Amino acid sequence: MRQTKWLSGALFLLGCSAGPLFGQQIGKFVPIQAGSEVDHALTEINAATDAAQKLALIEKFAAGPGSEGDYPLVADGLFVDYYIGQKNYNKAFEYGDKLFALDPDSFQNALNMIRAASEKGDVDRLISYGEKTQGILKRYKDAPAPNGTVAADSERQKAQTLENNKDGIAYIQQAVFSGAYQAKDPAKRAGLLTRFAQIFPDSPYANQALGVAATAYQQAQNAPKMLEVANGLLAKDPNNLGMLLLCSDYYSEKGEQLDKAEAYAKKAVAVLQTAVKPEGVTDEQWAQQKALQKGLALSSLGQVNIQKKDNAQAAENLKAAAPLLKPDDGSYARNQYRLGFALLNLKRNAEAKEAFTQAASVNSPYKALAQEKLRASAGAAPRKTP
Repeated sequence: MRQTKWLSGALFLLGCSAGPLFGQQIGKFVPIQAGSEVDHALTEINAATDAAQKLALIEKFAAGPGSEGDYPLVADGLFVDYYIGQKNYNKAFEYGDKLFALDPDSFQNALNMIRAASEKGDVDRLISYGEKTQGILKRYKDAPAPNGTVAADSERQKAQTLENNKDGIAYIQQAVFSGAYQAKDPAKRAGLLTRFAQIFPDSPYANQALGVAATAYQQAQNAPKMLEVANGLLAKDPNNLGMLLLCSDYYSEKGEQLDKAEAYAKKAVAVLQTAVKPEGVTDEQWAQQKALQKGLALSSLGQVNIQKKDNAQAAENLKAAAPLLKPDDGSYARNQYRLGFALLNLKRNAEAKEAFTQAASVNSPYKALAQEKLRASAGAAPRKTP
């Protein structure tokens, strides 16, 4: 009896000399009989080192034995592998899409399409193929046990197969996230990252993607989307420090939902007390980061106090924030500008002048505003809010 090799066309394209064990791959499997015409052709293609010769052999295979039965899966996979190797990504996409037409559930082809899109820097295709990949995985997980198979055995086999492919799944998520993260336009970056989180809700990158998306919407001056994403993330992760600071800052600055702004800012301060230092961050960097974040939270609290006409508490919070924010010109200047208003409302004009002077001492959008206040400070009526 002749030996039969089991392999997926899309896996063969990665240069594996022996097929994987049947049942360990997601998608169709193509049996290759040892010693057959197809086996000899594939051996010759694998052995070819000259690019032009390899392409000619693949084309010959595709027109001959590779055109019969399920062998077009193997042929298209070989073309994908060849064109990725030649960095001809458009041709790789062409044959990858042909392969998907024959086998929509080929996880290995999805992996290669993600690789091609990542290497080309085609973020739209990355997202599209990422979505296709998630569909493949969902259909595989939801598929009923084949006839004649015990359901428990089928589920164990699925779990083992997914475990065998965990590195590929992790690569796909990382590649799609990275591509979306690197989009230069803030609005597009935000939209892509939000979509990433929708496609891969269980990914370890999902919450990070939403956090970056909220910040990108802020950069794009799309406040409604920023708040939608940020509050949505806080519903999933109530201790998300970045979103607590982002929302408290926005609401306090706008004078909206002040109770929520106050609660978020106070929670940010509390979260910082038990926050764990991220990997790769030095003790000094971590201390500086925590100090800046605490300063931002205190500055938001001070602004809430001003909005609520509690200027004495505002001055206390803003003074506490000042040394923490000193390394960041923009945040420091805004804090001192706010402090100046709180002190004016308390009729502590000399201290207010000093705060405005400090706000004007660094380059920021508040420099000109603070200078204007200094010029008008003599005889100026106290303002209620900045």
